[in-house]
Amino acid sequence: MTEQQTLKRTPLHEEHVRLGARLVPYAGFEMPVQYAGILKEHDAVRRRAGLFDLSHMGQFYLHGDAVAPWADTLTINAVETMKPLQARYNIFCNERGGAHDDTIFYRLDGRWLLVVNGANADKMWAHLNAHLPPSGVKPESRHGSAALIAIQGPQSVGILQAHVPDLDLDSMKYYFCAEARVDGVPAIIARTGYTGEDGFELFVDGESAPQIWSDLLSMHESEGLEPCGLGARDVLRLEAGMPLYGHELTEEITPVQAGQTWALKLNKPSFIGKEALAAQLERDNFSRIAGIVMSGKAPAREGYRVFCEGRDAGEIRSGSLGPSVDNKNIATALLAKEAATEGTRLEVEIRGTKHEATVVPLPFYKRQR
Repeated sequence: MTEQQTLKRTPLHEEHVRLGARLVPYAGFEMPVQYAGILKEHDAVRRRAGLFDLSHMGQFYLHGDAVAPWADTLTINAVETMKPLQARYNIFCNERGGAHDDTIFYRLDGRWLLVVNGANADKMWAHLNAHLPPSGVKPESRHGSAALIAIQGPQSVGILQAHVPDLDLDSMKYYFCAEARVDGVPAIIARTGYTGEDGFELFVDGESAPQIWSDLLSMHESEGLEPCGLGARDVLRLEAGMPLYGHELTEEITPVQAGQTWALKLNKPSFIGKEALAAQLERDNFSRIAGIVMSGKAPAREGYRVFCEGRDAGEIRSGSLGPSVDNKNIATALLAKEAATEGTRLEVEIRGTKHEATVVPLPFYKRQR
């Protein structure tokens, strides 16, 4: 059996084929990497709105009265303090402090929704079940059956509002959600995203997703709504300084190294990785993720070595052209502490030649509110 035959398909697969998307293997699924082109789709999200299929992401529902205190023993951020209908970014770590996955919890009425990265869905499902308490927590996986559609961009509120008549989207706070209907279909609507722009993520059943997707595109084409693929999403998230698992976070790269200490709650009594993360912070001699801008037109790519004053100082973790930052070549790098200070001059080795770069603060791009 070939790799192509073993790939899973999201509920929106036929819509992608109909739109002429370029499909590639990603996280075990056949996913659209682009439609009309990465730059065109990037521009749509930054200026108008873009529509993404994120149905490859793992959706786990957690039921029971012990979910919050149990989840707090597995994660670095607080779960039990979340307000009703609040969403919160969180990271699961191993005992060494490395990241199992970065996730989002949604506190719903009578249950919780945990969204994990698609490539980590099987690993996270096994991790959750391996740490279940004797009672009080019942997990339910909808990975591969439920759909997730994201609409992102400055016009996303107005576009989506026409399909959600019973909910005032403009009044919804960032990182909150509601249970309502989209075109009459029950949905969880969250004001969350991974692009650096305003927007929403729609959790719906797989059977209803194609009609919602096609209606949004057909009704709002004149407003500039574009279908967008994983290629544009990666550029958008990199510009916004958001980590991608497997790049800025791994089983070896900790949340402290990745600059996610804002989510680290060491005042929680106990959680997996707490001691290792606290010790890492105390020593403060760790390599860390930093933003860099190339001085010329040479692009930095994952794995390229980075040098500071002639010494090997680390490696590139993500890199791309940044359309929102004057088309500069931008990247993240895992750098030794002494090389990661803003303004430090670096060299990136590309096919045997060293090219100049400078450390800059993250994010590269921040939207005007």
